Amino acid sequence: MPDPRFYEDLGPVSVGELAALAQAEPPPAGAADRPVAQVAPLQHADPRSVSFFTDRRYLDDLASTRAGACFIASEHAARLPSICLALLTAEPQVAYAKAAARLHAPRRLSPADPAVHPDVEIESDVALHHGVVVGGGARIGRGSVIGPGAVIGPGVCIGRNCRIGANAVIGFALIGDEVSLMAGVVVGEAGFGVAVGRSGAVDMPQLGRVIVQDRVSIGANACIDRGAFDDTVIGEGSKIDNLVQIAHNVRLGRNCILAGHVGLSGSVVVGDGAVFGGRAGIADHLSIGAGAQIAAAAGVMHDVPAGERWAGTPAKPVRKFMREQAWLARMAGAREGGAQT
Repeated sequence: MPDPRFYEDLGPVSVGELAALAQAEPPPAGAADRPVAQVAPLQHADPRSVSFFTDRRYLDDLASTRAGACFIASEHAARLPSICLALLTAEPQVAYAKAAARLHAPRRLSPADPAVHPDVEIESDVALHHGVVVGGGARIGRGSVIGPGAVIGPGVCIGRNCRIGANAVIGFALIGDEVSLMAGVVVGEAGFGVAVGRSGAVDMPQLGRVIVQDRVSIGANACIDRGAFDDTVIGEGSKIDNLVQIAHNVRLGRNCILAGHVGLSGSVVVGDGAVFGGRAGIADHLSIGAGAQIAAAAGVMHDVPAGERWAGTPAKPVRKFMREQAWLARMAGAREGGAQT
């Protein structure tokens, strides 16, 4: 279930209502009243969940899911366990997005509330500068300083001795102790997920959180997206430069270093102590091993083993990259010499 500090539970609703909302085929009459309380991915679903299936890479998850219902195309329905009700549709992902909007609502700041909501917990020696907004249920630990114009969303927890810069925006997040978020940082906005249907592109639900562990620093105007269902996690002691983008469901290890303009795509997993040069980009669902080093401007399309150094686009081990560059330089020089003679 999505964290109730950040998401309002609007369920349960019947499977029949969800099918009608999503324009799926009506379920059998005897099953239409089955209650559903939440959406969840196949691997996290329980009997009160509705899920979806579109990608054959997740056939094992489909076969073992405990979901009570699943939006699915007719050609895959026979693979569902008997306990799971098939909600047949040509657009399972779009249907799931509609169901999520019916069952869960993100908690937002209300313009009717005072700037600092009365239902907040603020420990001693906390400094709130001019223009700070703090939503209901938020907690701020002792000795923390919140800069001018910063916005702390409902339910957000900020640890002790943190420094939050001017105009930073934090939502759907749990922040550890001694964390530094510089000016303009955005933590917890919706990750980029889109389903394309007959009516156009539809935003996929983003129902996770951001966990920032102790002693992390995040540079100005960096963006850390909340998880789609799992959490986005920034490991303790990691140092993130200005203008870095970390997408939903990324799990960044401890003591990692990310230089400016690095981009980590969704569901990337990074081991402890990895280092990324400026403007390096990592494709989604990849693993970067502990202690790996990614050169500036590298474009990583494959998993990187622990301790290796990679460079180039598409990235490869740095020795191979340098040999190829040397060969290209020799071939280009030979062609130029031949043209001059």
